[in-house]
Amino acid sequence: MPHLPTIPDDRTGQRIVAEIARRSENRYGNRPTMKDVAARAGVGLKTVSRVVNGEPGVTPDTERRVQEAIDALGFRRNDSARVLRKGRTASIGLVLEDLADPFYGPLSRAVEEVARAHGALLINGSSAEDPDREQELALALCARRVDGLVVIPAGDDHRYLEPEIKAGVATVFVDRPAGRIDADVVLSDSYGGARAGVAHLIAHGHRRIGFIGDQPRIHTAAERLRGYRAAMEDAGIVVEDAWMSLGLTVPERVRPAADAMLSGPDPVTAIFAGNNRVTVTVVRVLAERERPVALVGFDDFELADLLKPGVTVVAQDSAQLGRTAAERLFRQLDGASIAPERIEIPTRLITRGSGEIPPSA
Repeated sequence: MPHLPTIPDDRTGQRIVAEIARRSENRYGNRPTMKDVAARAGVGLKTVSRVVNGEPGVTPDTERRVQEAIDALGFRRNDSARVLRKGRTASIGLVLEDLADPFYGPLSRAVEEVARAHGALLINGSSAEDPDREQELALALCARRVDGLVVIPAGDDHRYLEPEIKAGVATVFVDRPAGRIDADVVLSDSYGGARAGVAHLIAHGHRRIGFIGDQPRIHTAAERLRGYRAAMEDAGIVVEDAWMSLGLTVPERVRPAADAMLSGPDPVTAIFAGNNRVTVTVVRVLAERERPVALVGFDDFELADLLKPGVTVVAQDSAQLGRTAAERLFRQLDGASIAPERIEIPTRLITRGSGEIPPSA
């Protein structure tokens, strides 16, 4: 405890300072124990343990006295001690890419609901698309003895988790596969969804279609670009390099990419946006232009249906992704002997108007 100044010539002052110190010590860092409860209730430690853990063998009157002592002292059971006895923490970790991205809200909530149904606590954090930060966070969660991990990977090498998995930490990857290890993964059909979205634009007469996506090293971005190329090839359309742009999804990069595609003597007549953050920026760019341009975005987003026109999207079921991953995780924790599996969740095309705009003359 830090030194507290006293008033040497004033015993009253010294007593006041001592009382402040005593109250501070009682307030911070000194939680009541089962010994304190036993002393207050006038019973033995075993009796308190039985009441705390809901075990039989305690009379109603004794249970009432122990409960009154618990309430008066503000006692809380030490679950860390129970972890040492049972070997399970009843907690799982969730490593997300970006807590601010609305795509991850339903996913996180679904994982939490499954965890809650299994009596487990969810602890989550964000990698901010940084592989080093992802590793640091995942290993920090393992150090805190979580029973399992659900990981949206930022990196492409997950061998650092091999010792944890061998030690019994159940692990499932979501949205993107693990790198260089064999593990469960739950994905959206990024390739099929992008292919369907671009084919929809082609069916409405477009042949000059731009693609703006995320960084090419990211699995979902690469798969959506592959779907775009496949749809164009199916239609016999030769893709020009100027029609494709991949990189950071921040407005500072997406805006000039969209402006470049929409400028010049032969601008694109439609854009396929690789995720919701790209789509929002493209919507703003198109709102500043008089010439109508068709737009299909991958990922739905809030208020997309209220814009004029509404934004046509390839929608993922992020809640289903989270639910499926969490259920797979708890199957592992329950001792199911199952080989690692790749599970793909279908996407669906939602037409609202922007993807049905025909090419301008």
